[in-house]
Amino acid sequence: MHFAIVCLDKPDHGAVRAENRPAHIEHLKVYEAHILVAGPLLGNDGQSPVGSLLIMDFGDLEAAKNFANGDPYNKAGLFGSVDIRPWRKVIPAS
Repeated sequence: MHFAIVCLDKPDHGAVRAENRPAHIEHLKVYEAHILVAGPLLGNDGQSPVGSLLIMDFGDLEAAKNFANGDPYNKAGLFGSVDIRPWRKVIPAS
């Protein structure tokens, strides 16, 4: 099952993001087989990260939650919110 994971950073937490990015990338590498798409959400300047968007494949919602809870960004308190929703790909057709 696919899940959209939308994480929004707390304001003024750019240093927390920068400090924890290497550990975050290592966490993603462990789950690479589950990642369909992943990357930062950007501010209106088109440059500054303000969150993360991941579309991932897990067996169930609990596995998606475990992934998100284990993310070093989340553990470091970067995110103001984390929303995990089941997601279905429609376009383009597979």
